[in-house]
Parts: sequence; C-alpha cells; structure tokens
Amino acid sequence: MGQFKQLKEEMDKYEVDREELIRLSRDIVGLSKELIYATHRKDFKTAEKAKSDITKLVKSLKKYENSKHYASGSFKISIQEYVEAVCYLEFVKNGKIQTCKELDVDPEYYLLGLCDLTGELTRNAVNSAINDDYKKALEVQKFVVGLYEELMQFDFGNGELRKKFDGIKWELNKLQDLVFQLKMKGMIR
Repeated sequence: MGQFKQLKEEMDKYEVDREELIRLSRDIVGLSKELIYATHRKDFKTAEKAKSDITKLVKSLKKYENSKHYASGSFKISIQEYVEAVCYLEFVKNGKIQTCKELDVDPEYYLLGLCDLTGELTRNAVNSAINDDYKKALEVQKFVVGLYEELMQFDFGNGELRKKFDGIKWELNKLQDLVFQLKMKGMIR
C-alpha cells in the first residue's frame, strides 16, 4: 500500500505545478496584451517594462519544458503570445523581429506566434495609413509578404500551424488592398 502514498504525492505535485503554470501563463498573456497595446500607442516606456516583466516570467516557465506540462494549452499559448508581443515591439522600434534562437523558445510555438503577429502588423499598417504614414504601411506590407514567402516553404500538414498560416493569407489580402488603395490615390509609388 506504500505505492499509493507515493502516487498521491506525485499527483499532488503535478496539480500544484499545473496550477502554477496556469497562473504564470495567464500573467504572460496579460502582459503580452499590455505590451502590444502600449506599442500600438507608441508608449515605449510601458511596452519595455511589460517586455522585461514578461521575459522574466517566460524564463520561469523553463522548468516545465521537460515535463508533462510542456504540451499543455496554457504553456503553448503563453509562449506564442510572448513571441507575438516581443516581435511586434521589435518590429515597430527597429523594423525587424527576433529569431527563434534569440527568444529561446520552441520552434513550433515561435512559428505560431509569428502567424499571430501578422494581425498586429496589419493593424499597424492601417493605423499608419490613417495617420498619413504611407511609407510605414508599405513597409509592413512588404515585411508580411516576405514572412509569408518564407513560411510557404514549410509543410505544416493539417494542424494548428496550418490554420494559423492560412490566416496570414487574409491579413496579406487586407494589406495588399490597403497598398493598392494608397497607390490608386497617389499616396505611395
């Protein structure tokens, strides 16, 4: 009967870890939203603070990488939200994004985050055009085209990555329509 005591302890630890992971993931997702919204408003002080906080939380998730929790929805979503948020800030500030290696995240989760990033980039392009920054809108469109062309080289099968990748097509259509309208009005060449 001693085995049941050990099994109970293992199960109890699993639940404690699971609850901590859920809490950390919820905090990461919240900070990701804060970082993205601050970046849209060009409030880089708040965005950088959120980036610093979120990076610390993501590092604390490292202890779950080799556990049963690694493939959990909470873990996966928090990492892709992190990728989306920090890459968006980097793009807005410097016109580029961090690599998977620089962010030290799982490649699949990185790609999921990049697919989500295109929605924020589209919003950025539209806002730029509204604010008469047509050059920025064109820059975003070219970046998303380049990202799409790189991702087209992958065989994503029929999983989650395929669905998110297919979503890039919709964002790209919006961007191409925006750029076409700007060209037709003589706003860009």
